[in-house]
Amino acid sequence: MKLDQLVAGAPSLEITGVTADSRKVKPGFLFAALQGVAMDGRDYIDGAIKSGAVAVLTDNRPGEWSVPAVKSVEPRLALATAAAAFYPQQPATVAAVTGTNGKSSTVDFLRQIWAHMGRKSASMGTLGAIGPSGSIDLGHTTPDPVMIHETLAKLASEGVTHAAMEASSHGLAQYRLHGVKLAAGAFTNLTQDHLDYHLDFDDYRRAKMKLFTELLPKGAPAVINADSPELDVFEAAAKAAGLKPFTVGWRGRDLRIGEALPRGTGQDLVIQWGEGPSAGNERKVHLPLIGEFQALNALCAAGIAMSLGDNVNKVLDGLEVLTGVHGRLELVGQTAAKSPVFVDYAHTPDGLNVLLRAARPHVRGKLIVVFGCGGDRDATKRPIMGDVARRLADEVIVTDDNPRSEEPAKIRAAIRKGAPDASEIGDRAAAIVEGVRRLKAGDALLIAGKGHETGQIVKGVTIPFSDFDVARGALKDVGGQS
Repeated sequence: MKLDQLVAGAPSLEITGVTADSRKVKPGFLFAALQGVAMDGRDYIDGAIKSGAVAVLTDNRPGEWSVPAVKSVEPRLALATAAAAFYPQQPATVAAVTGTNGKSSTVDFLRQIWAHMGRKSASMGTLGAIGPSGSIDLGHTTPDPVMIHETLAKLASEGVTHAAMEASSHGLAQYRLHGVKLAAGAFTNLTQDHLDYHLDFDDYRRAKMKLFTELLPKGAPAVINADSPELDVFEAAAKAAGLKPFTVGWRGRDLRIGEALPRGTGQDLVIQWGEGPSAGNERKVHLPLIGEFQALNALCAAGIAMSLGDNVNKVLDGLEVLTGVHGRLELVGQTAAKSPVFVDYAHTPDGLNVLLRAARPHVRGKLIVVFGCGGDRDATKRPIMGDVARRLADEVIVTDDNPRSEEPAKIRAAIRKGAPDASEIGDRAAAIVEGVRRLKAGDALLIAGKGHETGQIVKGVTIPFSDFDVARGALKDVGGQS
């Protein structure tokens, strides 16, 4: 493909590939040299040229190289546009979900609902790209636009017609989803997170809102969590953008939960839908997942399918066969006394709050939680998460998460300002083992923060580590099973 077909006003050079990663450059590639928070892509231009780059896409700062340089006021947007042109094939129906918590579960549940209806479907996000041929590791919740469009093209080539994808605040702020032909969008919630990257909470909100204000085409449905304090502002933004708001939740106008009754391995829900002439429609559904937040994520997924015109009863049929998302309130196993151990990805104050409240109705004895906070991330949430754990769990064990470049003991100390009576065990494996050891009949253990992750980042090194593997080993040692 010619460069001028990818970037307007560029020279007519033959381009064999596009990347913003100098390590992936091959002969004939366009290399996007982007300025980031921690590093500047321009530092890698010479190396990219040596690897065969025939052109460079970058910002408007002065600079010349031995190959043509296409400069842009918004090089990230230009990269997204170029990637969409280079990989033009996409599934016919693509929906994007944004919000602080619940994105991974919602897109996976939507994939499952569509699959149950007989569609070839896929999901993309924190857990990778999951489609008919298996899973692809994407590296980030919302990967760079080249990876997004390359993956969408691959899924489409496999016959995928329906895809659901996560839209992180970083991805939205950095134009990573531009060029994706979206049919619908959804907003789950907005709570404190990523304030190490965004200027403030308002900046974080504006990034999330870009899904509605910049990406969805006029007339597209905008599914909104009616229980969020942000309902009014996101609904107003959707209407101003010419979208069709579709609200879901306990207070949802279009789709809502009328009643929820917890069961041992799931919950019975009364689902109601419609307003006006269609008000009063309802159906009982057994959701084979525990936790209120799981029900609300499933409802959001159902709302997206319904807002796109799918038959309500076929959608609700899909809810009854959902399987849990890996690392989201996932049961690892039980002790000999039937005390369960769960692993969850909750790593924000609201996420931990929702997790602990969701588990409480299913616990007769003590609720024990093991968690930590990541390094090089929003430090203000650490004592808040400690306070959440102190108030909602019976026993708290503070440990390390991904300390990254920070001193782990300082992170733990910050958490314990909110939970001064918590136990502190820095070694995460030892903390998990201790949590399992404490379990008695009727108790439950929640291991929070890392979920599906298979590594722990310490001083720039990713050490193989799995909460699941450690918990299984600990259960085996006490005569339990997984």
